Amino acid sequence: MQTDPIADMLTRIRNAMMVRAEKVDIPASKMKLEIAKILKEEGFIRAYKIIKDRKQGILRISLKYVDGEPVITELKRVSKPSRRVYVGYRNIPKIKGGIGIAILSTPKGVLSDKACRRERVGGELLCYVW
Repeated sequence: MQTDPIADMLTRIRNAMMVRAEKVDIPASKMKLEIAKILKEEGFIRAYKIIKDRKQGILRISLKYVDGEPVITELKRVSKPSRRVYVGYRNIPKIKGGIGIAILSTPKGVLSDKACRRERVGGELLCYVW
């Protein structure tokens, strides 16, 4: 079976939110780092940092809560290794009426749905966050 590192990252964040964990550690990669950067910019997480180890490194994400409730209510993987989903910038869906975001992998890098519309670039629809 093929493993999906992005789905693993989203599941780890989801599980940490359920138990109200302060932070969550995920094996690092460039793609996961870019996703964490977007989550930080959009205000879904407090912070992230790379911890060096002798292997690939660890991405530590500090989760964000408001009045004890997690800021992220749902993370949904869209494009999977078994079924890739691509969209043009005109067809990028609005998530929960603009409250949530879509994260896309584009030729210009990993971008949020707003950045894709601004840059007029489509790509692979990685996940939804709201």
